[in-house]
Amino acid sequence: MTPKERYLKLKEHLSEENPVLVEVIDEYEKLDETARALGFLTKNQTFTESISWWPLISVLGTFSAGKSSFINEFLGKKVQQSGNQAVDEKFTVLCYSKNEATLPGVALDADPRFPFYNISKEIEKIEGSHSNINRYLQLKTVNSQNLKGKILIDSPGFDADTQRDATLKITSHIIDLSDLILIFFDARHPEPGAMRDTLNHLVEVARSHTDSDKVLYILNQVDTCSKEDNLEDIIGSWQRALSQKGVVSGTFYAIYNENAAKAEGGAVDERLKRKKDEDLAKIYEKIEKVVVDRAYRIVKNIETRVKELKEYISLARAELAKFRKRMLFIDAILLLAFGVALYYISSFVEGDILFAAAFALFLALAALHFKIKAVLSDMMAQKISNPYVKNSFAKFTRWYVNYISAPLKVGRKKYLLKLDELVNRSKSFIQRLNDQFLENRKSEAYSQE
Repeated sequence: MTPKERYLKLKEHLSEENPVLVEVIDEYEKLDETARALGFLTKNQTFTESISWWPLISVLGTFSAGKSSFINEFLGKKVQQSGNQAVDEKFTVLCYSKNEATLPGVALDADPRFPFYNISKEIEKIEGSHSNINRYLQLKTVNSQNLKGKILIDSPGFDADTQRDATLKITSHIIDLSDLILIFFDARHPEPGAMRDTLNHLVEVARSHTDSDKVLYILNQVDTCSKEDNLEDIIGSWQRALSQKGVVSGTFYAIYNENAAKAEGGAVDERLKRKKDEDLAKIYEKIEKVVVDRAYRIVKNIETRVKELKEYISLARAELAKFRKRMLFIDAILLLAFGVALYYISSFVEGDILFAAAFALFLALAALHFKIKAVLSDMMAQKISNPYVKNSFAKFTRWYVNYISAPLKVGRKKYLLKLDELVNRSKSFIQRLNDQFLENRKSEAYSQE
């Protein structure tokens, strides 16, 4: 998919799911154009690939923890099979579409709109081959308004998975990509010993997540404790188990599926229901918040990229200046050699023969100049660790580019002005986002009244 095709695809989907971001695509396109002119991006690269345009919400846990039931309730329709036994050994990625379908994992791997673009490379690290992507991933498109502007992923039943090691490694990769992580626990197994290897792994990985506020611990099926009336004891048991794994912060949310609950209508059941309703509302609020946060992050990323590009410009100019200095020294030696050789030849021949000899010597030294230039460019490029700076350096040290003016070309004022304009426009988009979300909140408040 070319950058232009990607811009169009993003606009097409965002216009339906998150219209406020459609115009931001144009700003990314201008950012890409400037970066390509400076050599930091190739013609097939785009900064729109470096950030997920849809927030990713991961729903993780063992197969009996009620993950699929929670997803079905959130979507308002039965999309995922649920039960006390593992019913699916794949990660199921759920995204919005008017046309519902189930597609193989390769659909995710090949579509740069998704945060799983090129995930086959991760699978290749695990299995040594990316041909098995369909064994681990599948895509479901769902016509649910609650799914607009976001992506959900339902994890498989780890405990019954015959490829558990590979699955857990992919889980780590997914957690790294996630904006929000929901880790489900089964209230029917409250003792710390119930935290088997799978939950140990999930908690360990989630503990190292850069933002602990993005990890929610959800104790599901708490209606089973209504007879004993010991919800606080169960929550305390799980909190102690987590603290042993180094998780000392984080809130437990207690919920259950009201349609599957066997409530008798007593005071305990009413208290559990109030707790469930409160916690479920908080979870849904967190889910909606990541959509807002993602929109701000996408716009803010323009300013971040501009700052990075300015740093890359300084680094590229420094490398090109070193290249120019070395090439000037080399060319001075070649010119000296040309003069000495021409003086020597002129003592033996003259006229047309001297002219022909001088022209042949010039061609030979010119060929040597370009050869040395190419070799020096490759040698210096190998020592540049930053891929963007390396791309720029390679662009401005090609054989046909004037290396003397190369450092000046990279630092042209017009490019710096374009980058500053992008920052200013991104700030105006932030203001528009503020207005948009404030207006939405007012509308919600009026509707509730």
